[in-house]
Amino acid sequence: MSLQRVCILGSTGSIGVSTLDVIARHPDRYQVFALTAHTQIEKLAAQCVQFQPQVVVVGYASAADALRHLLAEKKLGQIQIQYGPEALCEVASSPECDSVMAAIVGAAGLPASLAAARAGKKVMLANKEALVMSGNLFMDAIKKSGAALLPIDSEHNAIFQCLPRHYDGQAEQHGVSKILLTASGGPFLHRDIATLTDVTPEQAIAHPNWVMGRKISIDSATMMNKGLEVIEAHWLFSAPADMIEVVIHPQSVIHSMVSYNDGSVLAQLGNPDMRTPIAYGLAYPERIASGVSPLDLVKVSKLNFEAPDFARFPCLSLAYQALKTGGSAPTILNASNEIAVQAFLDGKIGFRAIDQLIALCMDKIAVTPVTDLDGILAVDAEARAVAHTIVMQ
Repeated sequence: MSLQRVCILGSTGSIGVSTLDVIARHPDRYQVFALTAHTQIEKLAAQCVQFQPQVVVVGYASAADALRHLLAEKKLGQIQIQYGPEALCEVASSPECDSVMAAIVGAAGLPASLAAARAGKKVMLANKEALVMSGNLFMDAIKKSGAALLPIDSEHNAIFQCLPRHYDGQAEQHGVSKILLTASGGPFLHRDIATLTDVTPEQAIAHPNWVMGRKISIDSATMMNKGLEVIEAHWLFSAPADMIEVVIHPQSVIHSMVSYNDGSVLAQLGNPDMRTPIAYGLAYPERIASGVSPLDLVKVSKLNFEAPDFARFPCLSLAYQALKTGGSAPTILNASNEIAVQAFLDGKIGFRAIDQLIALCMDKIAVTPVTDLDGILAVDAEARAVAHTIVMQ
């Protein structure tokens, strides 16, 4: 068996760390070609010691200099060190790379993810913003290049597993009637709505089931994360908005489901650990050990479900609205959300101001068709500028 050479975009984040954990369990199957991180240089250097990639990419020249010094101390001077967005695209599309784990959070991950798709790689997509911002463009790149696209978000990975092996987007022909996206409901599922204005960043980050980065944890608390996943599911599975239903499932044991026209509902279950979908993506169509403990259904005992409350979670409603509007609306939604979340984390706005800021941006900015990466990035920049202005008022 030849080694699969893997490039990890965002190796110091939670998905990147989990990916390396799975890879370390299977040294006979996987070799790390490239690691990338923005500014977490010491963590990246430690990863270089363990996995000895051929190339590493960081965000800035100063970070590259700092990393070069650290690697020289560790006698790893043979590793190539690059920096900047262009270098990310280069390693993601390199002929020496077979698979790309696209795990850079936010819009910053789009160009490199798209470069991997255009280069025909096996793209393991953990960056949902790539499809939210550029769904049509991204999926066209996958089709034209013959790239393999494996969704890594636990929900979309579950749906992928529950759909027929050769599902081609023709839902009716495959008997698919509905996609059911499960959501934990986050830390404020049953908190008095009137008190949500007083939520602190520390409270919002404290997810009951998953260990995630700060930004995605806030998105889970507002359920914007689920809204973005609705848009992502639309592109991944060719499903219209009214075919995608969100179901609150606080235990996070069922990761998502597919309903069929014969009355069957197929579900994928497992402990809430991202190493399961990562291992599935790395080895597809095989299965390998992920390090995740088996699910004990007797211990779980109960599985609960409820419909989402759009008054409690207006960000979910905004995401459905953006999907139905189409064009640049999802890009506006995503960009304004990123600014709003950071403003909340920085103490500049309150928790309930997040959805208010996004709604204002969606009202202020004209929706246009998006056909290329430059156009998408221009809309993204405009939405960020408008959101910044609102924050500063």
